[in-house]
Amino acid sequence: MSSQSVLTVKRLTKIFKPDITAVDNVSFSVNQGELVAILGPSGAGKSTLLRCLNRLIPRTAGEIRIHGADITRCRGRALLKLRSDVGMVFQQFNLVPRLTVFENVLAGRLSLCSNRLWSIASVFRIFKEAEKQKAFEALTQVGISHLAAKRADSLSGGQQQRVAIARTLAQEPRVVLADEPVASLDPASSHRVMGILKKICESKTIPVLINLHQVDLAQQYADRIIGIQDGSLVFDGPVDQFTPDIAKTIYGAEFESAVCSAGTSSPPNTAEKETFAA
Repeated sequence: MSSQSVLTVKRLTKIFKPDITAVDNVSFSVNQGELVAILGPSGAGKSTLLRCLNRLIPRTAGEIRIHGADITRCRGRALLKLRSDVGMVFQQFNLVPRLTVFENVLAGRLSLCSNRLWSIASVFRIFKEAEKQKAFEALTQVGISHLAAKRADSLSGGQQQRVAIARTLAQEPRVVLADEPVASLDPASSHRVMGILKKICESKTIPVLINLHQVDLAQQYADRIIGIQDGSLVFDGPVDQFTPDIAKTIYGAEFESAVCSAGTSSPPNTAEKETFAA
């Protein structure tokens, strides 16, 4: 793993009116090729934190830098560029149900388009061959290129999440954020999705931050764990330093559900695993 810092967060704070502090003075940095799991109980501020990092919501105070550039100052074209640099994977997949898998992944290329005419052409599903190739490569990387012609709404939840990850890969991000990407998946699909995110991190040296509720998945796949409670950072360290006592401190009354979650089954065996093409 590289020691080069890609994402740096300093004293990040988000306050919702009138006086609800969702993120409270949080600081950390993430290196190239590092997978960081953000753990915390429901309402701890995990999702708000991620949405501040890609400017989906404005922060109240603090600094966020990607490769040294302060993204809190981005406006206009610079903000659009930021949103192409920071890929986001959501719990709800956010696919267009009636479009094919391939067309959904091609949507990830739109953020890279600077030509207005090409953007208009894309509305009519007219794409350049180079863009089609990028989309197909992304589908291959997550192991579902054979589903390219299927409608998105015909797929299982785990397959739809892999389409969403492929769409994110197609935009060629410099950082990947994933907000509870396995919360609605069965255990086997959860492990497949986590394995894909881990491979992205390792093979492309892209830092990946994942909001999770399942302690066991964080321990199996993450390099490092950040613990959030009531908007504050209460733990930041490598996985081997994350003890049951720390988990109890972070989760409190939710500790049992966090360690006995749906993701606690063993990973699929080698024959069942999808390959990831770097």
